[in-house]
Amino acid sequence: MYGKQTETAIAALSRLAEVWDEGRTRLSAVEIADQRGLPRAMVAKILSALSQASLVNGSPGPGGGYALARAPHQIRLREPYDLFEREDTSNNCPFGGGVCGVGEPCAMHDRLRTMQGAIRKLLEDTTFEIFRVAVQEQGLQPVPKGTKPEVVRE
Repeated sequence: MYGKQTETAIAALSRLAEVWDEGRTRLSAVEIADQRGLPRAMVAKILSALSQASLVNGSPGPGGGYALARAPHQIRLREPYDLFEREDTSNNCPFGGGVCGVGEPCAMHDRLRTMQGAIRKLLEDTTFEIFRVAVQEQGLQPVPKGTKPEVVRE
């Protein structure tokens, strides 16, 4: 659905949404990377791009770090997606040679169109508020990447 940069941006923004308290709590790039199991250098680079796009505010030095630039309910998944992804607007059929809409559609045409529409709707309709609510109101705890659940045997 999206590339590594977008995945990292969503991971970083979701972590900042989880700790959202009007921007008072700030997390460093290292904290976000370690808490999400992501490469530190990549998270730092992504946070810099998110800062330039006014999605996060960063402050250097002791007590510094990053916070969301707006409340989580005001930031849609579409924003980091648009920052790092290029939407394919071509009409070329992904299964070979033809142009969609000319002649018979390929066997996957309708399913692909439905999936693309669902992804666009998800990106547009979903805000980072879901992450804040999950942690702050529902008590869910983020699980570090690579953690495997324990198997309980009776």
